[in-house]
Amino acid sequence: MKKIGRPILIVVAALIVLFLVIQPLPIGKDHTNPPVVSEPNWDSPATRDLAQRACFDCHSNETVWPWYSTIAPFSWLIYSDVVEGRQKMNFSEWTQGGSQDIDELMEVLQEGEMPPFQYLLMHPEAKLTDDEKQTLIDGLRNTIP
Repeated sequence: MKKIGRPILIVVAALIVLFLVIQPLPIGKDHTNPPVVSEPNWDSPATRDLAQRACFDCHSNETVWPWYSTIAPFSWLIYSDVVEGRQKMNFSEWTQGGSQDIDELMEVLQEGEMPPFQYLLMHPEAKLTDDEKQTLIDGLRNTIP
């Protein structure tokens, strides 16, 4: 028992030290939100509300940064997801994001790829029912020319 316990203790201690050492790294710590420039001309308040609930944290400049987004390595992953999400489609800079491929957008929503599973783990309110998902799809189809 003692032979097994000591290596486990060493591994746990090493992981704790590593966790503490990576905290001051500046990666993923920029949690400023750029200003909202322009939003789509939403077809209804319901469409915007659903998009805000399920999409805005990664696809707008209105990201709500939770407390755990300051703790490495989670901060790295969250920051990366937000940067990538804003690059693909940004509801807050619609003049730049209005060329979004509507078919691709509908497909990722229909297939349940968005919002992604790892986001839903910490944001269960973003999970859309089938009816809400269809309402969002129909609303986005009417909103995005």
